[in-house]
Amino acid sequence: MVLCSLIFINPAQAQSFGAQSFTLENGMQVVLIPNHRAPVVSHMVWYKSGAADEKRGKSGVAHFLEHLLFTGTDTIEPDSFSKIVKSHGGQDNAFTSQDFTAYYQNIAVEKLPLIMAMEADRMKNLILSEETVTRERQVILEERSERTDNNPSARLGEAVNSALFVNHPYGIPVIGWRHEMEGLTRQDALDFYHANYRPANAILIVAGDIILEELRKLAESYYGVLSNPPETADYQRVWTEPAPLLADQRIVLKDEKVQAPTYRRYYRAPHGSEAAELLSDILGEGTTSRLYRKLVIEMKIATSIGSGYDAVQRGPSSFVLYAVPAPGVAIETVEKALLAEIDEIAANGVTQEELTTSKNRMINSAVYARDSLQYPAMVFGQALTAGFDMDYVEYWTERIENAALEDVNAAARDILGDGKAAITGILLPETQKTTQ
Repeated sequence: MVLCSLIFINPAQAQSFGAQSFTLENGMQVVLIPNHRAPVVSHMVWYKSGAADEKRGKSGVAHFLEHLLFTGTDTIEPDSFSKIVKSHGGQDNAFTSQDFTAYYQNIAVEKLPLIMAMEADRMKNLILSEETVTRERQVILEERSERTDNNPSARLGEAVNSALFVNHPYGIPVIGWRHEMEGLTRQDALDFYHANYRPANAILIVAGDIILEELRKLAESYYGVLSNPPETADYQRVWTEPAPLLADQRIVLKDEKVQAPTYRRYYRAPHGSEAAELLSDILGEGTTSRLYRKLVIEMKIATSIGSGYDAVQRGPSSFVLYAVPAPGVAIETVEKALLAEIDEIAANGVTQEELTTSKNRMINSAVYARDSLQYPAMVFGQALTAGFDMDYVEYWTERIENAALEDVNAAARDILGDGKAAITGILLPETQKTTQ
């Protein structure tokens, strides 16, 4: 996540959202993001567990369980959770990442007690039948076929990630490896459920038309009565460290579905770096970025180019540069020019003018996000489950404003400088050749 794409910025105010927080006696954190524009709320429960917390050999179980949580409890009929939400005028969904699993409902504020009761119920009382598990396992396998196995770009991304994060959970796809997904059982899902779905491992975020004291009463009434399984009291997340990247690696994927070749280059990067966010923006954000001006406008060897950096990760992050060659231009030509620009910026840095322009762009691009009901809740959920605190979100603008030129240039040297190994991913049509 790049915070600038989601956060409202008001330079005249230190805090961006005015969010408030308290913690229930059972350890569940509660966050309120006031928004009184309409009598609605976005209610979210974020679990601080995702694909990176799966046991070895059980990849995909976090996402599998996300599907299964919609299947029913003692008080909710099978497959009726979303139907109930919809019948009250709301909408709901869920999503899983490496760091978290989250469930949300957008609904009228007077329906909040109903939603809280339902969400608290499935935190503790999920019922899984073998029939349901078998059915949903087929659903996630079909989802993998559609989104990954039949998508060359996604397959390349999966291969690159495995190489970039060797010996780290981030190297395993969130949806799981197909051969391990095929073996996931009811007991696998229940083991993950009992280990991770508990109030002390969850964050309740409500954005919308409600005040703190009203939310506190509801949260204590519905979530405060839940207990944590005694066996989870000493739970500690344990991740292996990624193995060092000792040399560049090159992954080439050819597929008949590919219409145009694509070049990508991935570096490891630290998480939570505003300097890296600014560096990414300067290099590859929009048609005025340094790479676009050089390779697309001046050299005319690429049709599109960009960069990406995800600051909000619990573990290590990545910094990616990508380009699509212009028709008739060899991918090696684009690669050579791109690497020359990387060497230049690592050696000589960015200019003060580029930094000032980038700061203004990042700030201005998020002006309207505060009006959104759900986006601020998404920002807080991702940040808090990744181990950042409330101030990380509230004062992001201030840190961007205060980032110095040397901070960004140091990030360029640290991430892209000499000796930094990278993973190159190349996507080609079936018949196109490239230097191996």
